[in-house]
Amino acid sequence: MRLIQNMCTIAEYPSPGAAAALDGCPGAGSGRRLVKIAVLGASGVGKTALVVRFLTKRFIGDYERNAGNLYTRQVQIEGETLAIQVQDTPGVQIHEEGLSCNEQLNRCIRWADAVVIVFSIIDYKSYELINQLHQHVQQLHPGARLPVVIVANKADLLHIKQVEPQHGLQLANMLGCTFYEVSVSENYNDVYNAFHILCKEVSHKQQVTSTPEKRRTSLIPRPKSPNMQDLKRRFKQALSAKVRTVTSV
Repeated sequence: MRLIQNMCTIAEYPSPGAAAALDGCPGAGSGRRLVKIAVLGASGVGKTALVVRFLTKRFIGDYERNAGNLYTRQVQIEGETLAIQVQDTPGVQIHEEGLSCNEQLNRCIRWADAVVIVFSIIDYKSYELINQLHQHVQQLHPGARLPVVIVANKADLLHIKQVEPQHGLQLANMLGCTFYEVSVSENYNDVYNAFHILCKEVSHKQQVTSTPEKRRTSLIPRPKSPNMQDLKRRFKQALSAKVRTVTSV
């Protein structure tokens, strides 16, 4: 499925062959830093609409069942062009024993540099899923604080809402995440900002990770500058020796 210029479907899920598929995508293999984002949430919350809105600025109301497509595009972050990959994922279900996350979805979460977790303000169960999804993401990234943005979608449907805006914000604050309430159908800027802040955070994290190597290089001892007094002393000693030699002759 080719979307528009600088955007194309890469693969259903990350795999050893995914790198080869990148060859046909602008910005891939060009040496640009790569930001990988996974979009998670319950079925019907608008994950695919959110991704396509971000990629194309267009809203399309109806989609086929989510197959888990991976898209790529380029974005400008603080003057630098980054290649980003956005992984759309099938809806997650809750059962009595907990989340229903198959191995494909787990691989997708492990692959990601950052995550967008989406719920719908007209579906309270999708909101209840957020905390468990966030815990699952952290479990798959032990020891690393993965950047996460929580997005409340369908903000235009206030007349049938089941989740108040402050509830989403309070949950995001408790989990240490950034929060956006958006209407994918009506407002592109909010959608863009949600992805942009993740790209920015991952970019800064990548820069900080690469800095220690530069610091270690800079700590290599530099040769000491010659001491001028020592040089003068050695020069006088050499001159005196030369004078003694000439005198003896």
